[in-house]
Amino acid sequence: MTNAAAHALDLAFAALADPTRRAILTMLLEDDMAVTDVAHPFEMSLAAISKHLTILTRAGLISQEKRGRVKWCKLEPGALKDASVWMQGFGQFEPVNLDDFEKFLEVQLSDV
Repeated sequence: MTNAAAHALDLAFAALADPTRRAILTMLLEDDMAVTDVAHPFEMSLAAISKHLTILTRAGLISQEKRGRVKWCKLEPGALKDASVWMQGFGQFEPVNLDDFEKFLEVQLSDV
């Protein structure tokens, strides 16, 4: 594994380590969302949410795009592929079924 690939995995796993960021990813499974809509369900400032979004963007898990005066967030569909492939290398993990992963996240984060 190259240093760049290892660094990308580090960023992805670090981003996934936080429950707020995992909840944001779950929300973005449904559709693109404006930053203000992403922030709405959380009891934290818009600045704090923006920091979480920056971490997710740097990890390549989401992208952000300005449309007019509104900044939108979009889940990057292949973002977890490298992490999945890396985990499969241990032989203990099955390929990730994104439908099952979405259901798992919904159950895990239903209290958020």
